[in-house]
Amino acid sequence: MKQSIELKLAPEEGYDEAAVRAAAVAKLSLPADAPDVSVVLRRRSIDARGRSPVVVIGAEVFAGELPASEPPVSARYKTPRGDRSVIIVGAGPAGYFAALELIELGITPVVLDRGKDVRARRRDLRAIQQFGIVNPHSNYCFGEGGAGTYSDGKLYTRSVKRGDIRKPLRQLVEHGATPDILVETHPHIGSNKLPGVVSAIRETIERFGGTVRFDSHVTDFLIENGVMRGVVVNGVEELTADAVILATGHSARDVFHLCHRRGVTIEAKPFAMGVRIEHPQSLIDDLQYRQNPRSRFLPASSYRVAEQIDNRGVYSFCMCPGGLIVPAATAPGETVVNGMSMSRRDSRFANSGMVVEITHGDLEQYASHGVFAGLAYQQELERIAFAAGGDETQTAPAQRVVDFATGKTSVSMPDCSYIPGLHSAPLHEILPPQIGKRLQRALPLFGKRMKGYFSNDAVVVGVESRTSSPVKIPRRDDTLEHISTQRLFPCGEGAGYAGGIISAAMDGQRVAQAVAGVIL
Repeated sequence: MKQSIELKLAPEEGYDEAAVRAAAVAKLSLPADAPDVSVVLRRRSIDARGRSPVVVIGAEVFAGELPASEPPVSARYKTPRGDRSVIIVGAGPAGYFAALELIELGITPVVLDRGKDVRARRRDLRAIQQFGIVNPHSNYCFGEGGAGTYSDGKLYTRSVKRGDIRKPLRQLVEHGATPDILVETHPHIGSNKLPGVVSAIRETIERFGGTVRFDSHVTDFLIENGVMRGVVVNGVEELTADAVILATGHSARDVFHLCHRRGVTIEAKPFAMGVRIEHPQSLIDDLQYRQNPRSRFLPASSYRVAEQIDNRGVYSFCMCPGGLIVPAATAPGETVVNGMSMSRRDSRFANSGMVVEITHGDLEQYASHGVFAGLAYQQELERIAFAAGGDETQTAPAQRVVDFATGKTSVSMPDCSYIPGLHSAPLHEILPPQIGKRLQRALPLFGKRMKGYFSNDAVVVGVESRTSSPVKIPRRDDTLEHISTQRLFPCGEGAGYAGGIISAAMDGQRVAQAVAGVIL
């Protein structure tokens, strides 16, 4: 007999396997010591709306029968026959999960990434953090695993239209992620754990006949009569295949320019830009849990806020509880910030993007750039932020929150997680009015909803400019091929079809299936 139940437990019980089992059998009036009873967690979340937070658990209880076992996804992998191959440009989640799907379909993947493998990449991240040196091919955005590897590892997506959300989660678990990600409402791996998972996925790809190459920058396309035949690597090496999956991420600006130069249609799309806002984690815990310090059984709390200001969305983005702000520039002379959390989310800071929607009307002065108007807007603000940082490294311009909203330059900076350091600067003047003015009006409103949020103990750091790509590489709805170039399959965040690790992974899987439908 199988029964589905919901439990509401105290935090110290909700994360204790024995306590969950005891509560489940008690709810169904089953014998506490019954040997033939199994409790399987299906979902777990925190409800902090009441006086005290509770853990809400959805579970299935099996009495007198065993839960059905689910064969691993890896059981479906097979060594490709060798007569069909696909080049995948980019070793982020879209590229790697496309490669796994191709292996499952019997097609050989050849993954090319401009950056370094996940371990070697760490040295370049250290150079950014400590010395402000930006390697344009290996940084927080480029390299094995893509941007998500070293920028938090949040896994949730709201899109169920993309396919089976559970499949990529199971694949992550099979490659070393904690099984908790299968049940948590907001699953998270962490930037200290995800690199090991990513390298394990690479080993699987190679074990089943695929190839993964680093320091392999795609500098040109091989196109004949409107059909993609392959790519040029590092300006000299030509590689051909039956199809090309373009999964380069939202910061590969040179790829967008390459597409335009080679007649591969691209389009402008809406995006968002703003700042990172950082508070003491204890303050956010107090606001959300009404606990300071919070219970050791509760994870660091998070929040989500949004407001319409002059018919434009202002909202939090990529919230990182117990996290750090990191430098995410991909070229010298620009300052870009992002957020990340380790698996334990035990930093004493909480940060979030706080961004404003950017529309075509905001880009009139960049009209001469055509389809690249949004890119030009991004780049100019990143260069201004770099200059406002006060030196030639990755020191970021910053302002206390109330000072920012009231138009005052801060005389000092609070403690902050951003390792390169902060420089007091008038962000309220540096940001374009369509961004700065809306943020100035939105932050006090958020403070009314969360008492204490609008505080000079918090700081805004500039600029958060890489929320998504301002350029889209359009594809057909039926075959997922590019609309004008056959055998080219745009994929993931850089193409405009995903927004995070899991949505990118699922898009990679869908595209791989579409490729198989065309070339097999």
